[in-house]
Amino acid sequence: MTISYNWLHDYLPVTIEPERLSKLLTSVGLEVESLEKYESLKGGLKGLVIGEVLAAEKHPNADKLTVTKVNIGSGEPLQIVCGAPNVAAGQKVVVATVGTTIYPQKGDPLTMKIAKIRSVESYGMICAEDEIGLSDDHAGILVLPADVKVGTPAAEYFKPYTDWIYEIGLTPNRMDAMSHRGVARDVCAYLSYHDNKDLTVVAPPIGNFKVDNNSLPISVTIENTNACQRYAGVSIANVTVKESPQWLQDKLRAIGQRPINNIVDITNFILHETGQPLHAFDANAISGKKVLVKNLSEGTPFVTLDEKERKLSAEDLMICNGNSEGMCIAGVFGGRHSGVTNNTKNIFLESAWFNPVDIRKTSFRHGLRTDAATRFEKNIDISNTVNVLKRAALLIKELAGGEIASEVVDVYPTPAQKSQVQLKYPFLRKLSGKNYPADSVKKILIALGFDIVKESADDILVAAPLSKPDIYLPADLVEEIMRIDGLDNVEIPQAITISPSVETDRNKHIYLEKTANYLVGVGFNEIFTNSITNAAYFDDNELSTAVKLLNNLSADHNIMRPSMLQTGLEAIAHNLNRKNNDLRFFEFGKTYSTSGSGKYNEHEHVCLYITGQVQEDAWKGKGTAADIFYLKGIVARILQLTGISKATFAPLTEGGNMVNALQITINKDVIARLGQVKPQELKRFDIKQPVFYADLDFELMLKYISATSIKAKELPRQLPVRRDLAMVVPKSLPFADVESTVKKVKLDKLQSIQLFDIFESEKLGADKKSLAVSFTFLDEEKTPTDKDIDGMMNKIMNALETTLQAEIRK
Repeated sequence: MTISYNWLHDYLPVTIEPERLSKLLTSVGLEVESLEKYESLKGGLKGLVIGEVLAAEKHPNADKLTVTKVNIGSGEPLQIVCGAPNVAAGQKVVVATVGTTIYPQKGDPLTMKIAKIRSVESYGMICAEDEIGLSDDHAGILVLPADVKVGTPAAEYFKPYTDWIYEIGLTPNRMDAMSHRGVARDVCAYLSYHDNKDLTVVAPPIGNFKVDNNSLPISVTIENTNACQRYAGVSIANVTVKESPQWLQDKLRAIGQRPINNIVDITNFILHETGQPLHAFDANAISGKKVLVKNLSEGTPFVTLDEKERKLSAEDLMICNGNSEGMCIAGVFGGRHSGVTNNTKNIFLESAWFNPVDIRKTSFRHGLRTDAATRFEKNIDISNTVNVLKRAALLIKELAGGEIASEVVDVYPTPAQKSQVQLKYPFLRKLSGKNYPADSVKKILIALGFDIVKESADDILVAAPLSKPDIYLPADLVEEIMRIDGLDNVEIPQAITISPSVETDRNKHIYLEKTANYLVGVGFNEIFTNSITNAAYFDDNELSTAVKLLNNLSADHNIMRPSMLQTGLEAIAHNLNRKNNDLRFFEFGKTYSTSGSGKYNEHEHVCLYITGQVQEDAWKGKGTAADIFYLKGIVARILQLTGISKATFAPLTEGGNMVNALQITINKDVIARLGQVKPQELKRFDIKQPVFYADLDFELMLKYISATSIKAKELPRQLPVRRDLAMVVPKSLPFADVESTVKKVKLDKLQSIQLFDIFESEKLGADKKSLAVSFTFLDEEKTPTDKDIDGMMNKIMNALETTLQAEIRK
């Protein structure tokens, strides 16, 4: 949620510095995620000054340039070369002096320097409106009224609006803080308690509200009293719909709202001031001068403000006219034919309480996530409905003219009762870990709007304000007390007691930790990406089994990921765009799919992403770029660390999004796939350097890990024996075929096979290469003789010659 520093201080009786306010808000549970300065004109016109053109003469070397002398109220007049056609002596203008930075409507900021333009020096710039951000007008320089004082700072003349904007990470239960006045209430409670003051929120007066006449009465009937438990309204006649005053536009723009017209802007202003959504109807469009709050038949067509026709559900609550024709989807979105337009003269202003469950269902059903809906679905203060209506009506009279043309209609069949909660002090001490005096508890709760019903030495009974509908348990009161005391002030206990728990899948966490520790040790960084991603990343075949979201909040996040590659590439692209070019990432995560029967599946993976160099340039030599062999080695080491043996590496002819791909299998189960990401896939993310990717099926890994028994044995007393062998094979033959052929010989004493050289030359023959391979043998019982080693080597050579038609180089 966005909060304006200036706006918030309209309701605070004291001024608080922005930084202190930030810490205070976080302390009371309204976590400030960011604090940024807002300027209606970027740069705030700093350094710009009002000047007077004393002289304007034609440039000696350019027909379209003018050499001017400009008085800026200090020092000697400045010589400025100007290209505007309307510059003339006697004008009052805006001048950017040397060293000043201007922020044009389009393009990058520009800092003024002494320049020589066609051999004439220029000491600044006479500015047009678009060059300083005032508008997009570039017809000529900005000419100010003649009575403007020379030397006046431009910021003092134009008075650009500045503010501090807080982005607050609001938890779902804090509906009472979804407004500036709600936040101000917490701030006042905090200051009252800590500064020992009695501070209350400054509320705009509504006592001067009065009905001017009764010329436009509109009756209200609630047919569905569960979905709408209170509905208030008032008519305002003879309004003038026009642009809002600058102060209102500035407040709305500062929090990211686009001004529309004075009526709509007032309803938006009240929403962010009080948290109460309002809706304004064109009163002339209300047939029969009646408002009916009811449900319409299933499938009833209704055209909303965005000019889309929607089919209503029988569960959608509607605001209808006297003919039972829909005018508005209650609490969610207005209708096309009853909204306020520039020609509207009479309005009916609505302030109501709608059932949060009904609003949320309707909002998601139609994909309409409006500011009003998000507040109604979290529950609003039902007791404030009429007060807010009067506040808005007075603002409309002030800014749009007209008169209050009806009594306030307030249909409230069953007034809400405040919930009462009893808090025992021993429970408060046990749950908070702190001993709060009874006077402190009472002071905090009163400052937050609670009524003290009864109190004793051991407990206190309070009635929660209707602005806090989530308060109904003693633990809720403990939270409120601890918030205002300050969560940072919770004392750390000397002893912590916990109940032991039994892990159901201990091995899984052991091997996750072992894998993560290894990867971090060799230079990888762990990432955690969103499991919700964009369907546009996948083809029809992948989407056929994808889990699609019915009520996605964003068009770019509409399915559960069927693959982890794309979310990883997003992370890589993000880093590459910030000049982090050498990346090694790993991620533990899940993919999601669905079968034709409607069953949903989750699958766990370990994925690796590598791009750039794996070894940096240094004085001893050039760095090493990532390649498929480096990635293969990392994957092989992970399998070794987790105790998985007898895995087979083989080329993957159809690698999906990868080229030069390999797959690793055990007993025909594909335990991992790895390769280089295809260029067309990288292009989708604007990645211009190679990326290597490995996807390890962690669930299959766990299956084979659990099937592997750990055995301990004495270290061998004998020394290993190494023999080297060189062979000429076809250039297209992968080394994996050599490994596979040798393993089929089934030599128990063969410990390892290692390729250590590849040689290619025309002398070997067309499409030929030479492979140099080392074989390590170990007999744990005795030292092998040359005869033993020769026998095993002969078997290997025979197999290579027979199976692969290899030519052994002797």
